[in-house]
Amino acid sequence: MATEPDFGDYLRVISITKTASVFPKVLHPPKILTLSNLDRQCPVHMYLVFFYGHENNNLFVDRDSVFRGLKCGLEEALSVWYPAAGRLTLNPSDGNKLNLWCNNKGAILVEAETQVEISELGDLSQYNDFLEKLVYKPVFDGDFSQMPLVVAQVTKFGCGGYSIGIGISHSLFDGPAAYDFMCAWASNSAVIMKQHKALELPDKLPVHDRGTLLMGKFGHEAPKGVGAKFLQNGNDVVPSVLTRAAAVDHLYQLIMQAAAASSDQIKLDQIENNYVHKTFHLSGALIESLKREVFGGDMGGFSCSSFEVVAAHLWKAKTKALGARKETMVCLQFAVDARNKVEPPLPEGFSGNAYVLASVALTAGQVEQATHKAIVEKIREAKNSVTSNYVKAYMEAVAGPQTSLPPLKELTLISDWTRMPFHKIGFLQEAAAYASPLVSPIPQVAYFMQNPRDNRGIDMRVGLLPHCLSAFTRYFLTNK
Repeated sequence: MATEPDFGDYLRVISITKTASVFPKVLHPPKILTLSNLDRQCPVHMYLVFFYGHENNNLFVDRDSVFRGLKCGLEEALSVWYPAAGRLTLNPSDGNKLNLWCNNKGAILVEAETQVEISELGDLSQYNDFLEKLVYKPVFDGDFSQMPLVVAQVTKFGCGGYSIGIGISHSLFDGPAAYDFMCAWASNSAVIMKQHKALELPDKLPVHDRGTLLMGKFGHEAPKGVGAKFLQNGNDVVPSVLTRAAAVDHLYQLIMQAAAASSDQIKLDQIENNYVHKTFHLSGALIESLKREVFGGDMGGFSCSSFEVVAAHLWKAKTKALGARKETMVCLQFAVDARNKVEPPLPEGFSGNAYVLASVALTAGQVEQATHKAIVEKIREAKNSVTSNYVKAYMEAVAGPQTSLPPLKELTLISDWTRMPFHKIGFLQEAAAYASPLVSPIPQVAYFMQNPRDNRGIDMRVGLLPHCLSAFTRYFLTNK
């Protein structure tokens, strides 16, 4: 495990020098944007920290021009991605459900500095607590109308390099939409910093209206109350014409399993619910080697994606490291983009949340005994089960009040970012040395990210219980 750098008092090594509200350059008429149930699932900020100038200390010397370029670029981006300048709001006439008030209230941009050098952080791919000081975290007092949806902090390091920490409300964008927004922002900022007067228009304009994803707006309307029945009794007999949201069913079963555990085990799980976050580097060559090792030399005509084989390998290694009883239920869930799964498909440039979870559930004994090929086939079946009807059932199932999940150590959750190369976003006229996510609200989530030095490689950041780390590392790296 990487050794965390010791910087003493964080407040002494990071100094805030400027805070600015950033408004759209072109204001839009205020309006309420109705959110879908997918948007409402997680109304918290997700943070990502970009590092620039790590190997070229003389690249950025003018802190004021960097801040001005980022601010002007954000003003331009907010003019097109105008919901990002709004605020969430509760609708009392609809059960206090969250919607988006596009009111031009703006984003927040902070400037900071530190004498710490980027090289002192060590391996930028490995998480450490210092990263939490490279982002701006507004205090939430329960009033959504005062909470900016986009916040950013640019920090100049003692070596001359910079970090840019960005937080975006998950109710605003999902991964692909956030990636497109940040690409537009970075493109505008780079143009301004180069002192070009003409800004390029985006190739495709974002579609902010969630209407096509609201219940009843595509395909056949989902029967009312389906999700509620799923959650009340996982053994309810449901007519075959209905599609069940397997991910919700499996979460319910995991929660019931956790509730049935002994009081001693529950106390132990609560004590050990402090996850360690570790990044594993898998080169493209290593992934191909893993495929040959687990499927045989010619794979018998069986082919699989890098995501499928790494996900299967992760699940087997984590289940072994967990050391659960053979009959214990364990679950693998991963996000699937529903943009082209619903009927009709969502429009190109759709900027809302469009991911649902696919799910595979087995006993711990079954996962340990199964071949990688068998698990890959289960993953593929789960992925293929995400149809328009599945999306409707999923959206209905998550329509109720949102609550935090209890500790579920038997859950393995994957977020695949390999098609969103965040490190290539050139906020400061070049690709980032690394783009590091901060800890998710679900700490055991595994991020699959594109390796900056190997387009076919995967950097896997995963949250693990401390007592599982050593065993997981051994199983994952040796396949034994």
